Amino acid sequence: MSDVVECDAEIDARGLNCPLPLLKAKMELNRLVSGAVLKVVATDAGSQRDFRTFAKLAGHTLLHETVDAGVYTYWLKKA
Repeated sequence: MSDVVECDAEIDARGLNCPLPLLKAKMELNRLVSGAVLKVVATDAGSQRDFRTFAKLAGHTLLHETVDAGVYTYWLKKA
């Protein structure tokens, strides 16, 4: 999969520490319809564990994730 995944909404959580990137993502996902894709960009290293766990527990799908020079990008598909 390339680093370009279509998304329906995007959140820039760079500079925010845990749990803020996840909280912002959760709030945005609540707004979106089922099947929509949310892109989240974060700089908190702990966000990797957070987003993987959150997707599993909430039933969402973590479609793709990338790390580039301390910037973590996630594509979550809403359940």
